[in-house]
Amino acid sequence: MKSLQIEVFLCRSDNFGVLLHCPETGETASIDAPEFGPIVASAEKRGWTITHVFTTHHHGDHVEANLALKEKYGCEIIGPRNEAAVIPGIDRTVGDGDEFTFAKRPVRVIETPGHTAGHICYYLPEDMLLFAADTLFALGCGRLFERSALDMWHSLQKLASLPDETIVYFGHEYTLSNARFALTVDPENARLRSRAELIEMQRKRGDFTIPTTIGLEKETNPFLRAGDPDIRRTLGMEGATNDEVFAEIRKRKDSF
Repeated sequence: MKSLQIEVFLCRSDNFGVLLHCPETGETASIDAPEFGPIVASAEKRGWTITHVFTTHHHGDHVEANLALKEKYGCEIIGPRNEAAVIPGIDRTVGDGDEFTFAKRPVRVIETPGHTAGHICYYLPEDMLLFAADTLFALGCGRLFERSALDMWHSLQKLASLPDETIVYFGHEYTLSNARFALTVDPENARLRSRAELIEMQRKRGDFTIPTTIGLEKETNPFLRAGDPDIRRTLGMEGATNDEVFAEIRKRKDSF
């Protein structure tokens, strides 16, 4: 089987648009649909026809172009069962543990409530690809709008259990701010300091910070590291539970 091709581009102000293309079958999936114009321009530049939209959650900056893409391409919109009522144009609903086929490959659905109540991620095990949208960012995680810190902590643990080599595509270019914040709660982490310096240089050049990997996030992302003794000492929370530490980190990031 030929490798999948991935095109990444900016939409809106800081959303990542991602197209996933199979040169063998011709299928092309848009991961969410943040903005019609950039998605179509990127597809046409590559000569691709969008056949699917993989919707992760209902927020407007992820579904705005659903109906326009369906009108133009007749594409199938797949999305979270628990948010189906508010996903424009949804054709197929999926939930935690479901699996469907795209480009002759299995796509597994991982439900990750926290940012929204029904947020899902798409995992392609044969290609070691995870599309995490607004659950897991490089050095960050999504704000808690509809579920609790405990829910999000459990969701992040699902993603952290994937193989370290898993390549992660996420929903927003927040990485520089995330890096600066991470250093305030995990200042002794040499791997994080080195990564933060690299991110500063990348953003000065105008380079994207996507993708990342599960292994790299486990080493440097404080939202996955609530059990780390150094972070707990920095926060003064040595005796707290992991979800309590996570909640404090999320609270601090909200006002950073």
